[in-house]
Amino acid sequence: MLCLPGLVMAQQAIKINGYIFRKGSDSRISQAVITDLNNKNVMMSDDLGMFSINSAIGDTLLITKKEYASFKVTVDSKADLMIGLQPLIALKEVTITGQTKKQELNDVMKQYKSQGIFNQGKSLPVWEFLNSPLTGLYNIFGKGPRDERRFAAYAETELENTAIDKRYTKELVKSITKLPDEEVTKFMLLYTPSYQDMKEWNDYQLITYIKKNLVFYKKNKSRAQQLQLPPSPKAE
Repeated sequence: MLCLPGLVMAQQAIKINGYIFRKGSDSRISQAVITDLNNKNVMMSDDLGMFSINSAIGDTLLITKKEYASFKVTVDSKADLMIGLQPLIALKEVTITGQTKKQELNDVMKQYKSQGIFNQGKSLPVWEFLNSPLTGLYNIFGKGPRDERRFAAYAETELENTAIDKRYTKELVKSITKLPDEEVTKFMLLYTPSYQDMKEWNDYQLITYIKKNLVFYKKNKSRAQQLQLPPSPKAE
């Protein structure tokens, strides 16, 4: 009878909030995976390193992030958690001079504009076409505008794929599905969310999407196994 109150408390579901940072600094860690090892709930830290997960007193949370040591913590109260992850390899700070993919794509678009290709390769408005008929005809029939339109479509697709990859990561999918690496890759190819979905979904909706498709994947596993992955590039 004396143990009963403690047992009830341990089973009571509560929401645990917290944030994750790089140990030894105040840098927040985004996209870390938080797993309750007792009830199997999974969540991800946001861009500010913050997270919220349904748990219970006595549950153990496992925090994982690529290139960081895994960390376990036991929930012993409703207080917010501050979790510091230790980098696996301590690298010297360097000045990043490389460009992001978005910057690189924008630079190419600037090159097209510098060649006198206007309006992103689209037809000009009627009034502008009348004011400059030669420019209007060039934008419709010229090879440069056609190339720019193709590149603009390619750039848009690349940026959308980058936005998807930022959240729909192999680490997240593997932690939820428990599939081996090769199957995780096939699963992700089969069930990649659309860019529009990723814009509208929060982390809980993304995780729910993965879990629902996992059920379908297991039911149709033989068909999924027939999916051939592209060959890995050979090392030169």
